Amino acid sequence: MKILVINGPNLNMLGIREPEIYGRATYSDLVELISAEAERLGIEVSFFQSNHEGAIVDAIQGAYGTADGIVINPAAYTHTSVALLDAVKAVGIPTVEVHISDPDLREGFRKQSFIRSACIKTVKGKGFDGYLEALRMLIEYISNNEERL
Repeated sequence: MKILVINGPNLNMLGIREPEIYGRATYSDLVELISAEAERLGIEVSFFQSNHEGAIVDAIQGAYGTADGIVINPAAYTHTSVALLDAVKAVGIPTVEVHISDPDLREGFRKQSFIRSACIKTVKGKGFDGYLEALRMLIEYISNNEERL
């Protein structure tokens, strides 16, 4: 099973960006954590991070035919991007939306998620562990729906 983990804008600044919200762990720490969990789960995982909306759309489209599932933290694009929603809908790959913090507990504009309606689940407010939960959700979903995918 192959899972693509996509991270949106400013997540490359983890450890520096608003540590009171996101903590002091870095993007490299996140990649290491997810990679270790993927190894334990016996799955392949690849990573993509960009601050550019079109590059993220390209990554989603590039996953068609190569990835069994997507874990995505669209970051700020969660609240603004219909393009990401359309890309996930277009490829039809089971996708889990992840947020390190809980957007519902932050500024009002963060409560809207455009991508959510194309995702099988959303994990929010669980820090880096939310990504691990998302991996397990995808494995379960894909395993239970293999004959239909």
